Amino acid sequence: MLVARRQDRLEALAAELGNARAVAADLGEPGAADRLMADLAAHGETVDCLVNNAGFGLWGKVVDLDGQRQRAMIDLNCGALVELCRAVLPAMIERRAGAILNVASTAAFQPGPGMAVYFATKAFVLSFSEALHEEVREHGVRVTALCPGPTKTEFGAVAGFTGNGAFDRLSARSQDVVAAGLAALDRNRAVMIPGLVNKMSAQGHRLLPRSWLRRIAGSIKL
Repeated sequence: MLVARRQDRLEALAAELGNARAVAADLGEPGAADRLMADLAAHGETVDCLVNNAGFGLWGKVVDLDGQRQRAMIDLNCGALVELCRAVLPAMIERRAGAILNVASTAAFQPGPGMAVYFATKAFVLSFSEALHEEVREHGVRVTALCPGPTKTEFGAVAGFTGNGAFDRLSARSQDVVAAGLAALDRNRAVMIPGLVNKMSAQGHRLLPRSWLRRIAGSIKL
């Protein structure tokens, strides 16, 4: 099942895959997870693998960005993700089989002035996923937090920036990020950071004071 807001693009992808069903839904809306689970049940389907990839970011200072839009980011990036995990876990635990891939980011490892709420949501996803990994592994359920760096997607356009030279050069192909995430999920790795540069940047908190990290992050112009 493919779930996102844009029906036409979903249907095109489902046709390309050949074995997928497209469901148009805004997962950030209240009750969206419950409606999705009801749709699955109505079609006699079960969830063997959940990929929580829905989310968006916003570029700008907290005081300058629309408050409702920032709250919507929290609701989608964090709230919907938790609701979907909670919805599929009972059946997975009963079957003693299942997998959940939650897409976080290298942004999860440090504060991000200029994208404060987005960075904070990804820190939540990372922490939540690591804890969930420990809670369910004895039940045969695998949970991985995928923490990619810059990736060639529409993220930047939605967030409000088009990138710069360094950002573009460091951006990975989405298919490579997907492959790394699924491979880590197969091995039940709690955290996967694809790419050497991303691995090094994510460890900055071990080498530098947090005061330096937030100033460095705040100085990056996108």
